[in-house]
Amino acid sequence: MTYDIFLYLALGAMAGGFINGLAGTGTALFALGFYLVVLQPITAVFIVAFMSVLAGLQGLWIVRAEILSQPKRLLRFLIPGLCGVSLGVMLLDHINAGTLRLAIGGLLIVYGGYFSMRAALPAFERPTPWLDSLVGLLGGILGGTASVSGALPQMWVSLRPWTKSETRAVLQPFNVAILSTTVVVLAFKGAFDATAQTALLVTVPLGLIAAQIGIAVFRRLSDTGFRRLLILLTLAMGLGIMASELF
Repeated sequence: MTYDIFLYLALGAMAGGFINGLAGTGTALFALGFYLVVLQPITAVFIVAFMSVLAGLQGLWIVRAEILSQPKRLLRFLIPGLCGVSLGVMLLDHINAGTLRLAIGGLLIVYGGYFSMRAALPAFERPTPWLDSLVGLLGGILGGTASVSGALPQMWVSLRPWTKSETRAVLQPFNVAILSTTVVVLAFKGAFDATAQTALLVTVPLGLIAAQIGIAVFRRLSDTGFRRLLILLTLAMGLGIMASELF
């Protein structure tokens, strides 16, 4: 492994691990650009998904009480989301994934830009179990077709006046479950090769350390601060999707 490869892998691992520890999402947004410089796309996506799952398991531990206290809320998102992944993969032959990613990117930019400039955040308090399930299903479908499973759930939960731990107790396990499915699928497609194994020797320890730093910062955020962070990440995700498709 050359110094340049090591450097890009290390930077990606630290950036992706930190944001996962901080927000419970966004690993691909911050890490994939580094990995794609030195790895083939399928290997880069595999590494990002694998790292997201490992870092996500640490994040799950800090909100375990909230997950266990409201399991039905999580399952409303998670079960439809897992079903949606299979539907998304089936739709791959009938949908232009690039066009879909552009549309989602535009939606994220409009949403994130609008609420980033508002002094008061939205406060959608009414229970909406059917809408929650629909968002989870659409998130899974978008994960299977365009690799953006967390986009809609992230937008939706940032509208809710939940505590930061309650919000994370939905987003983190949702992302871990969807990305675990992605890891298994990519492994069956041969992504877990010698190159990936070597890259993981660098990315795993650095990513886990960076995730712990992110978790430490998360603990210091207020509930409102965390919601604003998710909205800013939504804007950044939209810009990242648009850039990856247009340039």
